[in-house]
Amino acid sequence: MTLKGLLFNIQKFSLHDGPGIRTVVFFKGCPLSCKWCSNPESQRTEPCMMGDAIDSRPYTIEETLKVCLQDRPFYEESGGGVTLSGGEVLTQGKFATALLETLRKENIHTAIETSGYAGGSVFEEVSAGAALLLFDLKHHDVRRHLEGTGVHNGLILENLKNALGRGMSVLPRIPVIPGYNDSAKDAGAFASLLESMGLQRVQLLPFHQFGEKKYDLLNLPYAMRGAAQLHPEDLEEFRGIIARNGIDCFF
Repeated sequence: MTLKGLLFNIQKFSLHDGPGIRTVVFFKGCPLSCKWCSNPESQRTEPCMMGDAIDSRPYTIEETLKVCLQDRPFYEESGGGVTLSGGEVLTQGKFATALLETLRKENIHTAIETSGYAGGSVFEEVSAGAALLLFDLKHHDVRRHLEGTGVHNGLILENLKNALGRGMSVLPRIPVIPGYNDSAKDAGAFASLLESMGLQRVQLLPFHQFGEKKYDLLNLPYAMRGAAQLHPEDLEEFRGIIARNGIDCFF
């Protein structure tokens, strides 16, 4: 049987999902249910209607690779490559692992954006194929993590420690969400967590409303409706607290 992955987008010329110019492959399915999710369709594991259109379709490795290789000259010129995102890449581990292997054989730089929420064996197998892990940290507190995402963060932190222990290149990223994890106290707690793991860099992802219309198309309630977007200037105190702990904190 031909291996296929369920994808809801392949986005070219991305500049914010790893180094250089990148193609981002978006996987369907996610075990988290983040209240601020900008791709709510990705939380479902099957195709669904978004307005009048189906949101996703199955792709073979060959089909996906063909699209990714179209921009090889841009990767080579900019030091870019391909990033697997979602949803959560780890929910389709076999397809992700095979795609990463195929991309490596083509000498394409690979990265994955992940919440880190998966069994240890799945996490190890998939992440081993990536040159870079863009690892989201939603919250430092167990209870608040559960409230905001629907899952505890224990498994996530174990997998992060695992990746660091294997010497992987990891860039932790914090989606900063108003009223959830954006206080000065939160910044200090994140800094302590990063320090405890020996992490010296972190990227902040300010909350935005780019996905709000998707909730309407999917007839889903949106917990963050009307919340103000955050910009780098809004988070200078937050960034400064982390930076004062000796961590390179950037947007």
